[in-house]
Amino acid sequence: MKPLLLISLVACLILSLSASPKECFGAELADVVKTLEQGYNNLADVQAEFSQRTDIASMKRQERGAGELFMKKPAGATAMFRFNYTRPKQQIISNGKKVWYYLPENKQVMVSDVTALFQGGSTVALDYLTGMGHVTRDFAIKFAADGRDKKGNYVLELVPKKPSQAMAKLQLTIESQAVESFIKEGHAVNPFPIASSVVFDAFGNRTAIEFSKVRVNRGMKNDRFSFKIPSGVEVINQEQK
Repeated sequence: MKPLLLISLVACLILSLSASPKECFGAELADVVKTLEQGYNNLADVQAEFSQRTDIASMKRQERGAGELFMKKPAGATAMFRFNYTRPKQQIISNGKKVWYYLPENKQVMVSDVTALFQGGSTVALDYLTGMGHVTRDFAIKFAADGRDKKGNYVLELVPKKPSQAMAKLQLTIESQAVESFIKEGHAVNPFPIASSVVFDAFGNRTAIEFSKVRVNRGMKNDRFSFKIPSGVEVINQEQK
């Protein structure tokens, strides 16, 4: 064993006699979950850039995407969101009631109720982002693998209590700085502590999204989450009647 590694292990063992386990090995699961839930309770809106990678199991193929996310949580109403994909060119927009899935290259837009679209799994369960304030209610939660990534961020594994075809399992990477602030201050400071997410569906597919340039609580207007159907575009109506 290398001397530096031995010294580190000895120091950790000595500290463990007087310090709590999280000082040596990191935060406890409850602290990480509270960082996420309490932060989301203070989130009014968020804007972020994202990169996406989807592994399609049946075709053994990988697809990549990127763009910008907008989300708003009106008080007492369903969250609204907008995914503007620059690669491939497409948009997924919801005003909390309807969802428009616009494919400009195909000159098509699919219109659906929010619930119906997510149940079908056609948007790789993007709606999970609107419900992170209630993860203990909706998921069974544990640390994934050793609980930390290479950057020291915390990685949670969440299994929905009501699994769907669109989501069999979810992994969330929570920024370590947000967790440290929660422990120090006694309350969540960062309203959007998610660095990345991975959605696993029932068919073995995997969709990973990384977030960057995150801006929160800027006072977004509701009209950002409406969609005017362009002329000459085929409308595929999937709304429930």
